[in-house]
Amino acid sequence: MSAKSPVSGLAPAGRRLWRKVTADYDLAEHERAVLLAACRTADVLERLEAEVAAVDLADWPRARGLLVEARQQRITLARLIAALRVPYEDDDEAPEARPRLQRRAARGVYGVQS
Repeated sequence: MSAKSPVSGLAPAGRRLWRKVTADYDLAEHERAVLLAACRTADVLERLEAEVAAVDLADWPRARGLLVEARQQRITLARLIAALRVPYEDDDEAPEARPRLQRRAARGVYGVQS
């Protein structure tokens, strides 16, 4: 499998995200692992959104559970995309006009504080 071809087992949302990111960026192995997690999260989110659309809102406990989980998946996807430092937009901007993948540490303080 080439680094640009999608990993098997991804649903349409995950395959689209994989292709979009790998078309514009050459990723290191650890970045591909983060991208794979983002693609799988996008697939879960797509399934959840389909279930939310199909659920009767009168069944509030089930609808609420789906809405809460969809929100959590959106947060997870945003964090994974932020970890890659790539834009996640559906634009037709030319690849050369897009910002380059930024190589820097993750945000936040992760060391031991005294």
